[in-house]
Amino acid sequence: MKHRIYRHKPVLFCLILFFLLSDVFLTGCSRRTEPQTETGFYFNTVISITVYHPKDAVYLEDCFSLCDTYEKMLSRTVEGSDIYRINHSSGEPVAVSEETARLLEQACNYARLSGGKIDPSVALLDDLWNFSGQAGTESAQKRIPADADIQSVLPHINYKNIHIENSTVTLDDPMSQIDLGFIAKGYIADRLKELLKANGVQSALINLGGNVVVLGSKPDGSPFTIGMQKPFDEQGKAIATLSLSDSSLVSSGVYERYFRQDGRLYHHILDPASGYPVENGLLGVTILSGSSMEGDALSTTCFVLGLTEGMKLIESLPDIEAVFITEDYQLHPSSGLSGKLFEATS
Repeated sequence: MKHRIYRHKPVLFCLILFFLLSDVFLTGCSRRTEPQTETGFYFNTVISITVYHPKDAVYLEDCFSLCDTYEKMLSRTVEGSDIYRINHSSGEPVAVSEETARLLEQACNYARLSGGKIDPSVALLDDLWNFSGQAGTESAQKRIPADADIQSVLPHINYKNIHIENSTVTLDDPMSQIDLGFIAKGYIADRLKELLKANGVQSALINLGGNVVVLGSKPDGSPFTIGMQKPFDEQGKAIATLSLSDSSLVSSGVYERYFRQDGRLYHHILDPASGYPVENGLLGVTILSGSSMEGDALSTTCFVLGLTEGMKLIESLPDIEAVFITEDYQLHPSSGLSGKLFEATS
């Protein structure tokens, strides 16, 4: 299997989902289907793209070029990006790309769907907690922000302050700051899938830091088997597996970025109303969908809604399935996953 680090930077957080390698890497197949993989570091995470025919490897370079384009467009920390310019506009209108405007509209739609429990203008609060780069590990350097600091930024978190007209974005509150972290990776994964498909690639696996998208099936026609990570398991064991063909699997959970203080867990999924991590008895939510952007946004949305309201939302949406993991490590699948979810035996 070809393996090359396309961009080299320190790894800041682990993958959410782990592949079951014995199933993914096609044992017993001919050499013509030997996987070709490229890895890199974008969007503050390790990403990997695998194709299963040697002729398709030529398109991997194009995929990483596209990742670079989107990082320079959507990252709030890359100077000159669309989001950076909006955040530093002091409330003045900013002309952005059509893609940025559409994605920001989608982010606001999910904010409305959640009743404001997720919000793309949460960046100031994210900065206070500073979970960036803190994936699946604990650190004594992390600390709880002062409550006064938290309360000072909460009035500036309101997606309704984001006005989009054609490709112009205006922040009514100049202090507001946008972060598309709960939706951008899913959007980009979908665009990577489109790029490969447009070039005739029939079998591929895309992993953007746990946002997993599969194009088609494996070359032998069988589905990919993807493992859902068991929360907090240091060996990265799977708690369950799902079979995927031409679809997406995305998870959000308390075990991705967190720290403990005085015996209490603090994680990166923050409540815009209180300013503190969401506490609702869930460890994680995994979404199975056709669109990774939809799965990305819904995984966070359903987590903050909780088991009852989150499941109600999933059951109301066509062609979307979910698995909720509660604090007792019990799995709660949506009705459409009956017979398709396989719990790990150990």
